[in-house]
Amino acid sequence: MLVGAFFPAFAKLTTGRADALFVATATSVFGAVAALVLLGVRGQLAELGRRRTAPRLVLVGALGTSAAYFLFFEGAKRTTAIDAVLCLQVESAYALVLARIFLGHPITLRRLGAVLLLVAGIALAVETTGLETSFGVGLLLLTPLCWQISHLVVLRGLRDVSPQVLTAARYVFGGALLVLVWLTRGGAGALPERATLVSLLPALALQGVVLSFLGTMLWYETITRLDLARSTAIVVPSIPLLAIGASFLLLGEVATARQWAGLTLIAGGVLAFVTSPHPREARERIPSPSAPIAVPTGDGPEAGSLR
Repeated sequence: MLVGAFFPAFAKLTTGRADALFVATATSVFGAVAALVLLGVRGQLAELGRRRTAPRLVLVGALGTSAAYFLFFEGAKRTTAIDAVLCLQVESAYALVLARIFLGHPITLRRLGAVLLLVAGIALAVETTGLETSFGVGLLLLTPLCWQISHLVVLRGLRDVSPQVLTAARYVFGGALLVLVWLTRGGAGALPERATLVSLLPALALQGVVLSFLGTMLWYETITRLDLARSTAIVVPSIPLLAIGASFLLLGEVATARQWAGLTLIAGGVLAFVTSPHPREARERIPSPSAPIAVPTGDGPEAGSLR
């Protein structure tokens, strides 16, 4: 919950001092370094290059990190940290629609009502004050769609890949693609001044290693110990509440009465969604910015669940 809460505030803090694409790239690269170290220690580096799974792993990285981080950091730069975390809650709506289209899951009345409630909360809470802010909100609303599509890729062909390799692929391949995009758009010429860059690197490292890579692994450790419904019901509705506190501590942002009202609707909608009975065996999890990737877990009724 703390990882998810601090991620938008840190994104606003770092994109306020450097180009958003550079921040997304540097964050992913730091996450990739941590992932490679972990795989090296575990002797799993070769699994990233297996011919059977490598193309899908690259696609997961492209969607779950390259596209999602590009949209997220560009959007966070144009909005407030509070708006950023509120916009990400739209993921439940994407999950409902994509699960119906690609997995054949029926749309229950409870989940439909829950999604409509949280969408109403987002519409109420997010305040757009101009074209630039509206564009940023649009980018943030698209970000969870990238995570959800990456989940489908995993479900279709990567269920037997370990969580460590899936996580590493997301940051290694996704980070490499972001580096290529960053280089084609100016690269080093768009870097901030040397003094700013030096002072910014610790925050980028923390954002990449702790809030991104380690946050993903913490979620995996959680779902090996707690069931799907309990884990998600505890984490997801709590993140916006904690994010408001994190945004105040780091940025001095104070939520308005309108945002509090919208947040109440969002929390109620998300909680109703994640605690509703699944029409089939659980296969999807509502993801967070720190863990937008799928993973098979255990042998029980939640095996194959997704985060």
